[in-house]
Amino acid sequence: MNTAHSPWQPPLLWRAALVVARALVGLLARLEVTGDVPAHLRRGPLVLAANHISPFDPLVMIAACQQRGIAPRIMATAGLFRAPVLGAAMRHVGHIRVDRGTSAVHQALDDAAQAVAAGSVILIYPEGRIGLAPGMWPERGKTGVARLALACGAPVVPVAQWGAHEVLPYEAPKGMLRGIARALWRRPVIRVHFGVPVDLGESSAAHPGAARRATDRIVDALTDTLAPLRPDEPDDPRHIDPGRPTDTSRIHHRPTP
Repeated sequence: MNTAHSPWQPPLLWRAALVVARALVGLLARLEVTGDVPAHLRRGPLVLAANHISPFDPLVMIAACQQRGIAPRIMATAGLFRAPVLGAAMRHVGHIRVDRGTSAVHQALDDAAQAVAAGSVILIYPEGRIGLAPGMWPERGKTGVARLALACGAPVVPVAQWGAHEVLPYEAPKGMLRGIARALWRRPVIRVHFGVPVDLGESSAAHPGAARRATDRIVDALTDTLAPLRPDEPDDPRHIDPGRPTDTSRIHHRPTP
């Protein structure tokens, strides 16, 4: 990829939102951020691949990125962009709309590729939803993040986070006030770790099966990055959300050596 251009500059509104996010997360939880992104990658082009466990964790990821001096553009569900005020703000700051379940979903990858080519950092959830696998380990990923990275040649850094599920329940806004009140009282620890760039092992998305293999490598790396954040919860989480369903259809099976 040709990176000899001026990188994308985050608008003032987005830089201010990053600071606000960090303050809000600090109010509700104790945020611990470890690992880092090499200095030459912090302003892009770069793809951050994160696990998704709670409606609260996008705010956590924003706060963690702000702490590391990163201003990512986020691939987010189309419903957020339809909100009267929030949608306009998200479009203004350069976030990328994903119309899941429609033919327009491919437009999101094209938009993300253009953003990466412009020197942006893109934050994406490879699972494509809040994970529902038993034990809350990363599920089998969608191939979009891998196809984006392979097409653009951008490095992929796994970012694992744990603890956001103790703030907001899966069914939020249902139960949101109760969850916030509990978090204000207990201030749970939320851990975020920036891992090392993933070796995708492919040179082109055009190779048969390349996107699937690269996706599995990304989810493997996310799982490895997450494990040290929950050493005392290797099987099931201590905090059980009764409103969170489970789905075994997308369990990620790691290859045997």
